[in-house]
Amino acid sequence: MMWHGYEGWGWGWGMMGIGLLFMLLFWSLVILGIAALLKWLRGASGNAANKSFDILKERYVRGEITREQFEQMKRDIGA
Repeated sequence: MMWHGYEGWGWGWGMMGIGLLFMLLFWSLVILGIAALLKWLRGASGNAANKSFDILKERYVRGEITREQFEQMKRDIGA
């Protein structure tokens, strides 16, 4: 019996299109998840440096450290 390119399942190209759609959706979610994770990790480390610099500024304003100490500590924390 000849099938003439038809598998006989009744789905034809539609099933391939659905598979392609799900594959694109899956990889989009993976890439978005990685991007969100990187953004979260970068934001967590950036907040620590900002908090340290805020504390350093407060200590300088209160007169607990000199200008030279302030400048050195500022370079040390990378602010």
